[in-house]
Amino acid sequence: MIDVAVVGLGKMGLSHLAMVRAHPEVNLVGVCDATGYLLDLLAKYTGVATYKDLDRMLDEAKPQAVIVATPTHLHAGMIRAALARGIDVFCEKPLVIDPAESAEIAALAAAERRVTQVGYHNRFVGAFREVKRLLDHGAIGTVNTALAEAYGPVVLKPAGRTWRSQRSTGGGCLYDYAAHPLDLLSWYLGQPESVSGSQLTSIFSAQIDDAVASTLHYATGTAQIIANWSDESQRKMTTKISLWGPHGRIFADRQEVQVYLRDTAPIPDGYRAGWNVRYTTDLTETPWFYLRGEEYSAQLDHFVQRVRDRDVTGMNDFPSAALTDRVISMIGEDAGREDARLATDSVPAATPVKRGRFASALSALRGEG
Repeated sequence: MIDVAVVGLGKMGLSHLAMVRAHPEVNLVGVCDATGYLLDLLAKYTGVATYKDLDRMLDEAKPQAVIVATPTHLHAGMIRAALARGIDVFCEKPLVIDPAESAEIAALAAAERRVTQVGYHNRFVGAFREVKRLLDHGAIGTVNTALAEAYGPVVLKPAGRTWRSQRSTGGGCLYDYAAHPLDLLSWYLGQPESVSGSQLTSIFSAQIDDAVASTLHYATGTAQIIANWSDESQRKMTTKISLWGPHGRIFADRQEVQVYLRDTAPIPDGYRAGWNVRYTTDLTETPWFYLRGEEYSAQLDHFVQRVRDRDVTGMNDFPSAALTDRVISMIGEDAGREDARLATDSVPAATPVKRGRFASALSALRGEG
């Protein structure tokens, strides 16, 4: 059994708490949060040890691993506190707001030989995993064009101030929504060389963005990222990926993978030239515990197995999350560069072209002046 503690009892923290308590290889030794009445309820009805102070919990409960599910601006200090005590860490995304600190924490965890993981759950969705397998197989060749999208109904009217509504605490569509498809692009294509044309748009929010658009440039092509969390047409978050290469095209969302392969493609087993469809239900093993989606159970189980096996390098570890943090920061920096925009009134009007004798005669026949 692995002794695990949970920090933060928001939406994701409560989800992780439920899964941890159900996992057959985990012993929950402590829960930490700043909200007293939640801790009182947990202590009364579950008997779990509760704490308001993180350092006290880490010292008294002595977990082997901790799950950090707090607002983003609190991640760095909590991760450092756990690493200093030799504790493995699962942290919700994004890892840290400052990409330099993300890289520093990743290096610290590696030096301490700690198991780390960040909650980019889409890498555990069967359809998105199949995309990675197809790319590694070379099914469509080198990707030259990509489109990554995320839409959902998070902010649909002006709202009060929360940690999500403040840039400094990790809020905004860029950090909360665009981070997911950006992480998939990092997984599939690696780090972009540059970004351009980035736009952060406020729709209902006063201080943060509700929509994101940007172009990512790679050595072999480009990718577009579009995210909007003020989209009422979506029942919940929807993430989509489209990839084009010289041998075909791949489209994937949570439900399925659609693959078009030219007859020049190296055809993977189970596929054929032309259109192919694979469904997530056929690409996913039955989860040991289902809550919100099988990918959440799968990512937690992956972390538990890595802690058990001392697998320091694995899916969604701190170095991979630090790469995504860097791309997020690049988009934010690019969006603030006013000098990168070319205004329409700065482009000279086209010089009229003189019409030849044939064009003039044709205009006369049409009755044009």
